[in-house]
Amino acid sequence: MADVRISIEKLSFGGSGVARINGKVCFVPYSCPGDDLSVRITTEKRSYLTAAIVDIINPGLDRIVPPCPLFGSCGGCSWQHISYPRQLTEKRQIFADALWRGARVPGELISDVAPSPAIYGYRNRVQLKLHAAGDRLQIGFYRQETHFVEDACQGCPIAAPVINQVLANLRKLLLFFPEPAKIPQITIDSAEHGTVVIVSYTGTDRDGAAEFFKHRRSELENVTGLYLQSGRKSTLWKVFEEGLLEYSLPGDSAEAPPCSLAYRPGGFAQVNAAQNAALLRLVRHFADCKGHERILDLYCGNGNFSLPLAASVASITGIEEYEDSIAAACDNSWHNGIKNAEFICCDAVDGVKQLVADGRNFDVVILDPPRSGAADVLADIARLKPEKIIYVSCDPSTLARDCGMLSASGYGVMSSVPVDMFPQTYHLESVTLLKRMAREPQ
Repeated sequence: MADVRISIEKLSFGGSGVARINGKVCFVPYSCPGDDLSVRITTEKRSYLTAAIVDIINPGLDRIVPPCPLFGSCGGCSWQHISYPRQLTEKRQIFADALWRGARVPGELISDVAPSPAIYGYRNRVQLKLHAAGDRLQIGFYRQETHFVEDACQGCPIAAPVINQVLANLRKLLLFFPEPAKIPQITIDSAEHGTVVIVSYTGTDRDGAAEFFKHRRSELENVTGLYLQSGRKSTLWKVFEEGLLEYSLPGDSAEAPPCSLAYRPGGFAQVNAAQNAALLRLVRHFADCKGHERILDLYCGNGNFSLPLAASVASITGIEEYEDSIAAACDNSWHNGIKNAEFICCDAVDGVKQLVADGRNFDVVILDPPRSGAADVLADIARLKPEKIIYVSCDPSTLARDCGMLSASGYGVMSSVPVDMFPQTYHLESVTLLKRMAREPQ
């Protein structure tokens, strides 16, 4: 097919620019709104096309030069070529479109995107892929839609500086590891206090691998813990140090002071510390606690959203299926002198069913589910009859689906705030407030 000239109208969830060719939607990776392009069709489906850029005839006004030399080949970032103000504008529109399609949420209920204070150097966790061939070791990220490792030899510009420093030291160290082909992935996780490395190891000599890293401990400056992992999280094996990762979250009054929280290696934490604090501010604002509230925190992790509210509420009940996260939540309660919180280690669906069976009621439910959303638990949440549901989401489409389901149970969206947790990508976080309506459907 001959090359086609198009103009990019907007951006889509997934990162590609959107144009039309003979009335059919065409998605173009690495394009920018306003671009006048020559493109080549790469895929033709019944309802859409995809195309690759052949030539930028006239760049859009918001097109900029990406700072990373790997941009366009590394699969990590999709929007480094777009100015940050335009990224925020497009994210809000993508988010608003998703909530309108999935739950008929009017655009006026959606705020502007809360921008990230840092647009580079913000990410406090990275997972790096490794490929060893002969005496060459590549450490970086998969090339777009492949399993070819792009070597991030200069580090990653969106990663926190301490992560790039640790990565540089690991790169030197691993040249001497006897089985580099047996390390497919390394995770580096940093916080205000602590930087932990998790080495995925597929070999059979775990003791030998551990001894290698123990012996070279002094070469890993700033690393406060190192673990080997051979499969699921349950296979984490400490090589040295405990590896707790600690951070603080702000309070909002003398009665609700700042919280110091920690999580364990392998546990979940938001990857942008400043925006995690922004999420908490929104949760606190939407909860608007007066002191009598009973809070249910689903998918509670280490108590990130609920424990900072403890001084302002009557009680907190947290549910999380990952045992180490529940242990961290209990430790965080103790270290912060919180006595009105209970944490239950179980699947969210089973946990809420048991709360319903026990006749429990809650004034506010906070939920921060995985990307797949919370569809399986929503009906039982409604049976708990909370006045408010505060939904923290990392996926607009599953949030929209779930808001639609909650609408059928008598809950309406009052406000939704997208939060840019992930600059230079199309991903975003959000906090949505739903309230129980005066008249429930028959």
